[in-house]
Formats: sequence, structure tokens, C-alpha cells
Amino acid sequence: MRRIGGLRRARNPLLASALHLSYQKRMTHIKSLFATRLYHAALSEHKPPVDAEELRVSCYSIAEDDDAGQDWCEEQGYPGYTSYASLTDLPWRFPIFADVVKALDKHVAAFAKDLEFDLDGKKLKLEDIWINILPEGGIHTSHIHPHSVISGTTYVAMPEGASALKLEDPRSQMMMAAPIRKKGAREEMRGFIYVQPEVGDVLLWESWLRHEVPMNMSEDERVSVSFNYGWA
Repeated sequence: MRRIGGLRRARNPLLASALHLSYQKRMTHIKSLFATRLYHAALSEHKPPVDAEELRVSCYSIAEDDDAGQDWCEEQGYPGYTSYASLTDLPWRFPIFADVVKALDKHVAAFAKDLEFDLDGKKLKLEDIWINILPEGGIHTSHIHPHSVISGTTYVAMPEGASALKLEDPRSQMMMAAPIRKKGAREEMRGFIYVQPEVGDVLLWESWLRHEVPMNMSEDERVSVSFNYGWA
């Protein structure tokens, strides 16, 4: 009992509890929206198994024989080698690349499920797959992959000192008056994220996500296989 204006009034425990809950509901609440997802797994998590050394040797063998690709790289000032502009049928030419694609299909399907895409009964299908060989001092400048849905890379050779993958906050161009983030800010609050994959890893992201490969500081070559998936 408590006294109000000379009268004694009983406390209502149910009312007090309801008021407490109402207060709790009105407390400040901050949550993250519009997530940018990054898929990181071992390629070997899905079959068929891919021998990393055989894949590395195959990449170099293809690069040696691809005169058109070498010419394109020289004309464009591209450091190292890429088959992007010269070979469109790696899975048909080389059985190990067919195995890579079979494994990638399963990884991409798992990522699409996580992204909660409504594919209307269809599947995401491989559009392009190409080899990248980046020498010491080589870079791959910031870019996106227009007209695709999922893009990614699996890593074939990552010597000590080889560059990480750099990912950029897709809202950067809209933060016109925003101050920079604090040093040591939480990962989800940073403007750039660096991911250091290992040989045999696969990284997937949505194709609109801007990314780049900073300068390769290793004396040895950084070798990877990149790809795009579209909605057919």
C-alpha cells in the first residue's frame, strides 16, 4: 500500500509490470539494414575434388599457349596475364576446369539461398570464367561486374606477401559530408574491407560490389580464377 493525498492506495503489480515492459520497448534500438554479404569457403567443401597443384600447372600451361591473350594484355597494358578477353571455353578445353565449375555451381547455389533470391524456379548459371596471373608490382584496379548477379574468385597460388582482395562500401559515393570512420572501427562500419584468402579458398559476392586487387608485393606470382554467374 502507498499513501496518495492522505488516502491509502494499493499498488497494482500487473500494471507496474506492463508499464515496465512498455518502457523497455521504447528504449533506443539500433540495427543494421541492407546487408552486404560475402561468402568465404574452401572450394573442396563441394565435390568434385580439385587438385590445387594440377590447377596451378594448368593455368600456367594455358597462359603459355594463349598468344591472343598475351597480345591483349600487352596492348591493354595489363600486368601479367589474363584469359578474360581470349578464352571463353576453359571448362570445355580442360577437364579440371569442368570440375572447378561443378564445385562452383554448388557454392553459388548455397550463396543464392543465403541471399534469399527468388529465382522463380531457375538457376544461376556460369557466364564467364578466366585465369589471372599477377606478377610482382601488378594491380587490378577498382571495378564491378555489370550484367551479372554473383561474381567471385578461387585462389590457385597465394605466395607470402600476395595482395588481399579489397572490397569497398557500396554507399561510398553517397556519403558526401560524412566524416571518416575511426581507426579500429567495427568491421561492418569500415569503408574498405581487406580479405586475405588462402590457396583453395573461394570468395563470392554480389556483382555490384566494387572491389580491387592492390599491388602484389610478393616476388612470386599471384594466381587466381575468377568468374561471373547470371540469372538465365
